[in-house]
Amino acid sequence: MKSARAFLITLFVVSVTACSSSSNTSTDATPNEVTLLAYDAFTPQEGIFDAFTAATGAKVKVVTGGDSGVLISKAILTAGTPEGDVLWGLDNTLLSRAQKAELLTSYEPVDTGDICVNYDKQWFASRDIAPPTSFEDLALPTYKNLLVVQDPVASSPGLGFLLGTIAHFGVDKWQNYWKSLKENGVRVSPDWTSAYTIDFSGSSGKGKYPLVVSYGSSPPAEVLYAEKPIDTPPTAVIESTCFRQTEYVGALRGTRNPNVAAKLISYLLDVPFQESMPLSLFVFPVNKKATLPDLFTKFAVAPKNPLILEPADIEKNRDAWLNSWRDIIL
Repeated sequence: MKSARAFLITLFVVSVTACSSSSNTSTDATPNEVTLLAYDAFTPQEGIFDAFTAATGAKVKVVTGGDSGVLISKAILTAGTPEGDVLWGLDNTLLSRAQKAELLTSYEPVDTGDICVNYDKQWFASRDIAPPTSFEDLALPTYKNLLVVQDPVASSPGLGFLLGTIAHFGVDKWQNYWKSLKENGVRVSPDWTSAYTIDFSGSSGKGKYPLVVSYGSSPPAEVLYAEKPIDTPPTAVIESTCFRQTEYVGALRGTRNPNVAAKLISYLLDVPFQESMPLSLFVFPVNKKATLPDLFTKFAVAPKNPLILEPADIEKNRDAWLNSWRDIIL
C-alpha cells in the first residue's frame, strides 16, 4: 500500500544490486547479510532492523527498485535467480501475476491500506469551492484540470485507482468514465512520487493540482513531516473512492538463504516491526496485537466499505483493462 507513502524519499531511486547466483543451495551457517527488495517508498523506521541483526547475526540490506509495478516486473524477470532474498511490495493488484511466475516460495499479508483520492483543503477553501465527494464529481466541469493520477501500467496506486473505478462503475461502464476524466483534463504522472510530491498542491511540491490519487493514510504523514508543527493535516480523503490494498512479504524463489529469509519474514510480521509501520510506512499492520499510534488513529482513513476486486479477476482481465485504458488516455 502503497505499494507507496513516506515523504522522505528520493525521486526515482532505481538501484537493484545483484546479491545472488543461479545456485539454489543453502548452507547451515547464517549469512552476514540478507537482502530485502522493496519499492522506492519503503522507508522503515531508523534502526528497526538492529534487533533482527542482534538475534540472527545477519544485517538487513534494503534494495529499492522503482514503484511497485516496476519492482515486481523486475523481480519476475529474475524469478528463480533473484537479486535478493525477501520481497516487500507485492500487493493484491499484482498477486496473481507473481503467482503465475512462481516468484515466491511463500508469502504472507504484511499490511493493509487504501488507495484513495486526496485533496488540498486550503485550495478549495480559499476559492469557496466544495471539494468533490465521489468518482462522479471528479468528472464535473467544476473540477476540470484539477486531478492528477498515476500511470496504472507502472504504478501500484495508479492501478489501484483504475481498479477502483472498475469496481465502482462495472466492467462495461468504466471506460466511459475515463473518457469523461480525459475530457475533464486529468493529468497522468508516471508514479506516486511525481504525482504527490511534485504535481499535487497540498504537499511538498506545491504543484497546481489540488486532487491526487494517494492513500487513506497520507493525512497523518502530512502532520508528521510538516516543516512547521501543525495540529491537523492540510489534506483530506474522499472516502468513497478508496480501493482496498493488501501488501504481502515473501521469500523469493531461488534465494540462497531460505532460512534467514524465513526469519526476516517472521520479524516483519512480529509486533515491534508491525507497530513501527503506521508512522514510517503509513499502512495498517496485520498483526492484531500491534497498537496504533494516536496520530494514525486520528487522521488515517480506513473506510468501512472499501472497493475491492478479487485477485483472480484482476489477473484474468488486467491486460485487457490496461489496453483499454491506453486506448482512452494515450
